[in-house]
Amino acid sequence: MVDKFSLLNKTAIVTGGNRGLGKTISLALAARGANVVIVGRDVERNQQVVAEIEKLGRKAMGFSTDLTKIASISEMVENIITTFGTIDILINNAGISQTKYALDVTEEEWDQVMDLNVKSLFFCSQSVAKAMQKQGHGKIINVSSVVGAVGDIGISAYTASKAAVINLTRSLALEWARFGIQVNAIGPAYIETEMNQRELRNLKVREKIISKTPLKRLGNPDEIEGAIILLASDAGSFITGQTIYIDGGWLAQ
Repeated sequence: MVDKFSLLNKTAIVTGGNRGLGKTISLALAARGANVVIVGRDVERNQQVVAEIEKLGRKAMGFSTDLTKIASISEMVENIITTFGTIDILINNAGISQTKYALDVTEEEWDQVMDLNVKSLFFCSQSVAKAMQKQGHGKIINVSSVVGAVGDIGISAYTASKAAVINLTRSLALEWARFGIQVNAIGPAYIETEMNQRELRNLKVREKIISKTPLKRLGNPDEIEGAIILLASDAGSFITGQTIYIDGGWLAQ
């Protein structure tokens, strides 16, 4: 029986893949058989995840790439193709958030969020899609957020960027379907990771989030794996232009 969830010998890129949700995604892809390229600024963290993937018997490499520079993205993609031959899966996970009331956000802070969360995602997708077009297939998965679909207080730049990701996902899916490229997104609610532990130690913040979540708890990193594997594998071969929300019921309200 064919395992439609298998990613055996596929090549995947995970931006922001050396910690938090990105690390979880990277290891999940490798566990299903993929070779994984970790993209992150921190070389040491990249190598730590590479070592974990290699223990799973898969190939891996790390790239310390400035994703806000288009030339750096193009160079990275060329190097990956030279090394692995193909790029089958791109996970656009890299992103930042800033907690600040809208009246206080500076132009520099706005640009930082938009440059990484939207601009770099678009140009990573564009560069990889050119390679996927030649192959006649490919899977691009963007990491958005539940707050891309609803507003929230104190993170206006972030919510705007994640809303842009959702609609960009639709547009790219429509444009690239003829090349055999599927473009989808996931929209997590609050998932507890090392990156947000400091914020979530604040009991008022934690209780507010839990009170707004019908399942009355935060999400765990491994609870996003199912959606990622579905969208990255042949099991999701007729899904494109969609955002799957992993939100504990947040948007059902």
